Amino acid sequence: MPVTSDGGEERPPLAVLLMGPTASGKTELAVALAERFPCDIVSVDSAMVYRGMDIGTAKPGREILGRAPHRLIDICEPTENYSAARFRTDALREMAAISAAGRIPLLVGGTMLYFRALQHGLSRLPPADAEVRARLSAEAAELGWAVLHRRLAAIDPAAAGRIHPNDPQRIQRALEVHALTGRPLSEHLGDGAQDGLPYRLLKLVRAPAERAVLHRRIAVRFEQMLALGFEDEVRRLWGRGDLTPDLPAMRCVGYRQMLQYLLGEYTFAAMAEKAIAATRQLARRQLTWLRAERDGIWIFDGDDPLTQAERRLESELVAARRGSP
Repeated sequence: MPVTSDGGEERPPLAVLLMGPTASGKTELAVALAERFPCDIVSVDSAMVYRGMDIGTAKPGREILGRAPHRLIDICEPTENYSAARFRTDALREMAAISAAGRIPLLVGGTMLYFRALQHGLSRLPPADAEVRARLSAEAAELGWAVLHRRLAAIDPAAAGRIHPNDPQRIQRALEVHALTGRPLSEHLGDGAQDGLPYRLLKLVRAPAERAVLHRRIAVRFEQMLALGFEDEVRRLWGRGDLTPDLPAMRCVGYRQMLQYLLGEYTFAAMAEKAIAATRQLARRQLTWLRAERDGIWIFDGDDPLTQAERRLESELVAARRGSP
């Protein structure tokens, strides 16, 4: 650890992780904190990275970005495969720049895999193999992802237990790793992880106290997305002619169901029902990850969430000024 001029140990810089399930109010809270403290926001969202995917990702609009710019949104095309490894590299670069400017990185989002990769590093897994992925995609088209999930459960019960049957991207990756290495993904996850995060962390978890409240918010938000033109957004994306249903961007919750509707697989009503149900399943998985998160400070709806977060952040800043451990 670096040493200060008086011989003491220099404390690592502060970073705030603001996590939570979808539709929990993370963005609103992050913007309010950025307006009150010297914080710069870094998005931790695997869908907001894609240009042209705005409504269905609940991407902050021009007015919000004018008040509080967000880094790591609109950084790649939906034809690309953005990964946790790439996120970690991008996020560490942005965090270093923010800290060097004397400000505090405020990382906000709901992609729990990215938060975990950022904090604990990544295992050294084989790179994606187009031939293996194409074979698995063809099998899924013929048999269904539920069958492939059962296959995964037979060869890697630990990974299958963590991966939802409706999460084709992660099912495919786990089967791909096994096909390429002959070893289950769960065995790889403990191998050769990178160094941890060189920051002291304040971890805030924004969530409603009751799941029913979150479910209502999810339904209302999807209705708002439809009113804002979500269908037209997906039509424009598909009309580009360079996207396929198996791309990670098109598998995002909401986009997958809307595309299936546009391709004639669902009625409009069924699409909306399935999109809301898939979003609720996503929120459930996010909450499962968050409950296992060490040192997370939960911020519920009861007491004013902003006041709760302000107190925690101010306490960290006071402790830093005093040189407390």
